[in-house]
Amino acid sequence: MKVIIIGGVAAGMSAASKIKRIDSSAEVVVYEKGSFLSYGACGLPYYIAGINDDYTKMIARTKEEFEKVGMKINTRHEVVKVVPEKKQILVRDLEANRLFIDSYDKLMITTGTVPVVPPLKGKNLNGVYVLKTLDDGIALRKALENPEIRNIAIVGGGYIGIEVAEALHNAGKNVRVIELAPRILQPFDSEITEMVATNMIQQGIHLNLIEKVEEIVGLDRVTGIRTNKGIYEADLVILAIGVRPATDFLKGAGIALARNGAIIIDREMKTNIADIYSAGDCAEVYNKIKEENSFIPLGTNSNKCGRLAGENILGKHIKYVGALGSAAIKVLDYELARTGLSENEAEALAIEYKTVFVKAQDHPAYYPNPTPIWIKLIYEARTNRILGAQAIGKKGAVLRIDMFAIAIHNNMTTMDLGMTDLCYAPPFAGVWDAVHIACNAAK
Repeated sequence: MKVIIIGGVAAGMSAASKIKRIDSSAEVVVYEKGSFLSYGACGLPYYIAGINDDYTKMIARTKEEFEKVGMKINTRHEVVKVVPEKKQILVRDLEANRLFIDSYDKLMITTGTVPVVPPLKGKNLNGVYVLKTLDDGIALRKALENPEIRNIAIVGGGYIGIEVAEALHNAGKNVRVIELAPRILQPFDSEITEMVATNMIQQGIHLNLIEKVEEIVGLDRVTGIRTNKGIYEADLVILAIGVRPATDFLKGAGIALARNGAIIIDREMKTNIADIYSAGDCAEVYNKIKEENSFIPLGTNSNKCGRLAGENILGKHIKYVGALGSAAIKVLDYELARTGLSENEAEALAIEYKTVFVKAQDHPAYYPNPTPIWIKLIYEARTNRILGAQAIGKKGAVLRIDMFAIAIHNNMTTMDLGMTDLCYAPPFAGVWDAVHIACNAAK
């Protein structure tokens, strides 16, 4: 059996590796548009700021390592068309600039996302960057090594924009974040984001909220950025507005797509067309708590779903248990995390819910240096079933949210988790942990 995989980063190489482990005789052919395979893109903000000095540390396995187990790896190859009725794909070799056709028995589409780049005047000037791939990271890192690059404008206040802002601020750059929405980090509720925003401003990062970028200013290279509220000096601009599924090449192929272009799949990673599978950021994923598909472009889902797809391609029928949208980010003094539904999502689903927002400590005051943790809990009004949780603190917040993720995954109530036997010792937690305190505050 010949399996072609389009896209060689998270989901794609997870699927390829699983197929080869189960059936070493399977022919696995990978086409990857970029120069690198199987890397942790979440490490890019820290690489461009010099926190990690070696981009190869982000690469889980090299092309040569995959080839040793019998895979046929083609980097710098872009698939431009899929023809399901003939079980063929049209491929462009980006180095040789030639087109050719390849055929498959089973096809896996894991092309991920591409950055959203609006039609701004000046978007093609020298000094304008996006940060999505390892190739992007290497180019941006090289640009930032120029000591004349001092003023950085970041367009977009989502995960990538804020991670880059923190990393470049710590690297000594003058950073400005411009966000169209009234607050940053939209997956979190306002109680959490207000604390982050205040801390960023206190430490000297400029936050321009409810502000629309209208033009990137410059002749040959960037000199500034103009919004509906003013003009700001900028030696370099990073566009971090968001991402969309990289599925334009599937137009006309008959593969069902969601409104945003994400591939619609079932819980076995199957598309609507026989022998074609998909996973990762280019596809929707089953949301366990919503009990329907959602677009949640996170590496955690990509790796899990890619692995399951590899098994199902070989004939198994394993269903993905579902994602919760669990995510974490470090911003200056704080770590913050979230899982399950936000309050906005619960409201949009017309769920009867309640919330509590509590302040606790990561460990008791009778052990040195306790720090506060704030936890927001969203739970079902009638049953007290936990629907979502968010936390922020200087330490210990993210691991607390992992506890809530396990609780939500298992349909636990606030009473269940509020009486769970968690570890207690003064260096780590109180006899009533911050998780207990939040749950027991829910009435």
